[in-house]
Parts: sequence; structure tokens; C-alpha cells
Amino acid sequence: MKIFAHISWLYATTIIFFALTLMIATYYLLPRPYARKLASWLIRITTFYTIDMQGKEDSEVQMFLINHQSDLDIGIMETISNKDLAWVAKKTLFDVPFFGLALKLPEDISVERESKTSLVKLLRAAKDRLDKGRVITMFPEGTRSTTGTMLPFKHGAKMIADKYELRVQPIVLMQTSKYYNIKEFYYKPGRIKVIYMDPFVANKEDENWLQNLRVSMQKVYDDELANNPSHR
Repeated sequence: MKIFAHISWLYATTIIFFALTLMIATYYLLPRPYARKLASWLIRITTFYTIDMQGKEDSEVQMFLINHQSDLDIGIMETISNKDLAWVAKKTLFDVPFFGLALKLPEDISVERESKTSLVKLLRAAKDRLDKGRVITMFPEGTRSTTGTMLPFKHGAKMIADKYELRVQPIVLMQTSKYYNIKEFYYKPGRIKVIYMDPFVANKEDENWLQNLRVSMQKVYDDELANNPSHR
């Protein structure tokens, strides 16, 4: 069974690599964001995963905050939303050959968390993308967590949302690492559930809203896991 999962992982990873190549090749041929959407749909169709959605996207959303478990997460969001998403990611990812180009071309936003200068650049870049009608999209944990327990949320998400009083919509992705796990060389097709939570407008007077949001998102995740045996 593990051998089949490893072979499936190799297949899925090859598809992802090909899709990124396609995105890069078609970026200047297609209006933004369709090169990335096309690549994401190619991955979704050819790796045979499907999506169930609970709730719906807020039409006026300016920021998505999403829990992060798998490399599938970006592709999932790109296929369920028609909006032009501006992803925020670590600067080190932008420096990775090939993959970094797939982030730079669509003008995603890089951040160095320990640099105060970078945080100023982050705010400026976020304003630029918002002015262009894009939706700031972040994994507030800052990295993948495959344990089922969300990591503490980084303050960058709150800083941007508070600065520009953004309309924020949290999204909970269920068990995506169960289907694609790059560290364990594991992939299997399946049905992935996406839960849209209620949107809200960031309030800088509430110093704890981001950490309270983590608690709320974790509860949604835990309740879904407890009530739906298919996720286990």
C-alpha cells in the first residue's frame, strides 16, 4: 500500500511540476490570474481530488486567512475562487530556482519576518495589490502543520488587516496533508472539504483578534473532524 502511495506521490509531484511550467510559459499569454488558475485546475483534474464546500466566499473579501497543511492548499484555493489572489510567503521561497519564478511572475508578496524593513515593504506591497483589486491571501501559521493542531498565528496578517481595515474571511481546509504530504512522499486522491467561516472587518482596537481567530478556526476544524469520520 505504501509503495502505491509513493508511486502516486511521484505522479502527483510530476503533475505539479508540469503545471507550474505551464503557468510560467503562459503567464504573459493569458490575462492575470488565468495562468495560475489554469495550472491549478490541471493539478486538480489530473490528480483526481475533488472538493466539498461549506459556506461561501464573501464577494467583498479583501483578505483570506487559511490553515496550512499541504502543498495542495494553494491549488485548492485557486480553483475554488475566481478572485486574483496575492499570496504572502517567506522570502526564501522566492529565492528557490523555478518555484520562486512561479511566485515572482504573479507578483506575490515576500516577507522576512525578522526584518523591520521587510515589514514596511510588506505593508506597501499589500497596499499595491489591494489597489489592483487583488485579495491578500495568507497562511497565518507561516508554515505547514500536519498534526491537526494549528500553529500560533504570525502577527503579519494582523498588521496588514489592521492597517487597511480589511474585510477578512477565514477558511478551514480539512486534512489536506492526508492526501498529499511531501515529507512522507505520500499522495492519494480523495474529497477535500473547504469550510468558509463568516467574514469580519479587522479591528485594530482588539489586540487579540488574530489569536482568538486561531481558537475559532481550530474549533471548526476539531468539530468537523469529530462529526465526519471520513476525515480520519
